[in-house]
Amino acid sequence: MARSGKSKEAPGRAKLWLVRGLKFGLMAAVGGLVAIVIAVVIAMQSLPDYSALKSSPNGQMIRVHAADGSVIVSLGPSFGRWLSYDQIPQVMVDAMISTEDKRFYHHPGVDPIGMARAAWVAIERRGSGRRLQGASTITQQVTRNIFLNNSYSWGRKVREMILALALERKFSKRQILELYLNKVYFGGGAYGIDAASRKFFGHPATTLDLPEAAIIAGLVKAPSSYSPTADAEAAIGRAGVVLDLMQENGVISAAEHANANLAGVKMAPEPPQNSVRYFTDWALPQLDVLVDEPNEPLEVYTTIDLGMQRAATAAIQANVPSGTQGALVSLDRDGAVRAMVGGLDYVTSNYNRATTATRQPGSAWKIFVYMAALEAGYTPDTGVTDEPVTINGWSPRNSSGRFSGDIDIRTAFAYSVNTVAAKLGVEVGFPTVADMARRFGISTPINTHPSMVLGTSDVRLIDMTRAFASIARKGIAVTPYGITKVTTADGRTLYEHQDDTSRVLVAPWVAAGMTDLMQTAVSTGTGRAAQIGRPVAGKTGTTTSNKDGWFLGFSSGITTGVWMGRDDARAVSVLQGGRAPARAFADYMKVAVAKRPVEQFETQVTLPEWQLEPDEEAYYGQPDNGMEGGMMVDENGLPVERARPDQREDEEPDQADGDVPEQPVPPRLDQQWIDRVLGRDRQRQAPPPATPRPSQPNP
Repeated sequence: MARSGKSKEAPGRAKLWLVRGLKFGLMAAVGGLVAIVIAVVIAMQSLPDYSALKSSPNGQMIRVHAADGSVIVSLGPSFGRWLSYDQIPQVMVDAMISTEDKRFYHHPGVDPIGMARAAWVAIERRGSGRRLQGASTITQQVTRNIFLNNSYSWGRKVREMILALALERKFSKRQILELYLNKVYFGGGAYGIDAASRKFFGHPATTLDLPEAAIIAGLVKAPSSYSPTADAEAAIGRAGVVLDLMQENGVISAAEHANANLAGVKMAPEPPQNSVRYFTDWALPQLDVLVDEPNEPLEVYTTIDLGMQRAATAAIQANVPSGTQGALVSLDRDGAVRAMVGGLDYVTSNYNRATTATRQPGSAWKIFVYMAALEAGYTPDTGVTDEPVTINGWSPRNSSGRFSGDIDIRTAFAYSVNTVAAKLGVEVGFPTVADMARRFGISTPINTHPSMVLGTSDVRLIDMTRAFASIARKGIAVTPYGITKVTTADGRTLYEHQDDTSRVLVAPWVAAGMTDLMQTAVSTGTGRAAQIGRPVAGKTGTTTSNKDGWFLGFSSGITTGVWMGRDDARAVSVLQGGRAPARAFADYMKVAVAKRPVEQFETQVTLPEWQLEPDEEAYYGQPDNGMEGGMMVDENGLPVERARPDQREDEEPDQADGDVPEQPVPPRLDQQWIDRVLGRDRQRQAPPPATPRPSQPNP
């Protein structure tokens, strides 16, 4: 009887525990549901409004266009217009829902069926180390992209689900889809379908067709693996799976599936990534000054001509001596940079020798010496003497080792005679030469020692090219620029370049005289290798021990500068400005000006009246930069103390104990003084009857 009683007690106790368990489970479920509801309500209160969600940045994308409008490089993590739901092709919406979340319109933000399936897969793969997959809805992906990160943990997954539920309560399905399609990552730095469409197909997402939409929808699973630019075959294979899913979900028919020609999709070509990057690295930092737009995607239109860029790269690579580097800058007549090569190969060395490196220009610097002389009253036909000269203990020599005697300015420049340049520097004043260089855009420090006339101050290639371009523009200042226009992705203009012709550096007759000299240097002098079958004006430059070789010149509105040398500044025995640099200039310019009309130089211009009939009253007083009794200024235009004729260069002026220096006696204002100040005694000299030519050019 006792045993029978116990057997009756056992089922009753089990039933009691079952009831208690059910009650506890129900209470826990209710409590959990209440907690979830409270969490969702709190999350809803913390969610920003829709406009704030749209503006949350992925990072700014910048697309850089060449002069012909083609894209040369895309920078940054995102690009594309924000497309409203009504602007998105329905085929793109269908492809994405079929691939990523086929029950999107039927779940509250979290898909219980998908979660159950993912849990079953996780059980099957236990111990394999593979992650739980397939449980995230489109809404969950939106919350992860905007509010969370891709780290995998149960805590992050719970927060993701709560936010997804809150998002579905606050916003409509259309709004969530709009957020998703504009923010999901598709690889290659592209966030959003418009970015992906522009990157992979070269057109906006508003015109996507079925095969293109299938390719884009297939990228979400593994953007790097299925990228059309990285593996076109894998991308097409994945797109085929997307089409299968779309047919299975009933959004396309079997006929539409069969007619979708995935192999016929035309991919946008990848932009060049080598030498043109020297240009973009130089131009793009200027955006910080030109526009104030840190978030919106930008379209940057530039001056670079891809055909000229290819020709410039080929010219440098074909002519640079073994073991050396080369650089080239080419400017249009208004300063537009048409080509820029900063080195032999951007991938191995992104150091831009065209805009950053500073090297001695050698005899190319003489343009500033001769322009100062022309401005002071010399003409190309003025007679000078090539003879030994010593200035403060410095005695320049010609590379020929000989002196040619009486010649004219034109011959002295054409054959780069050093002694004449030194004498002209003395005549006009070394600070005047420095001032001329500053005027023409040389931004590096300039010394005013006598040897400066031979190019001993370091300069940048782009600055020297700018100076030559200003001469080509008849003395009007040229400022190199690379950006013509900046717009937002929707076409709103933020900046547009305006040409400035207001700054006149020298009178037109000075620029014409300089062009005359440089044309002779190419026609018969040290720059003969730069001839291209049409008028060219230019100048060579070679530094001590052939460490640097330069050629700079212009023709038909294009000004180009070429530099070659070693980065470690070691000597290169075969490097002279009139050889490899001049040949590279010619190879490039033949392509650069091929489609331009031939332009003759205007070298015969009327001199100003004061040179023909000087007004004596206008020159009363002391000249600013004369060598006798005049005031001297340094390269910054500040007055400097002139040493006594018998004072050593390193000796301080005799002004001890605060003594006031003796004031110079004013010169007598007679005709001889006027002739000396105006330089008429030099410029009125007739050219020598016979012009001896130096036996060896001095590059």
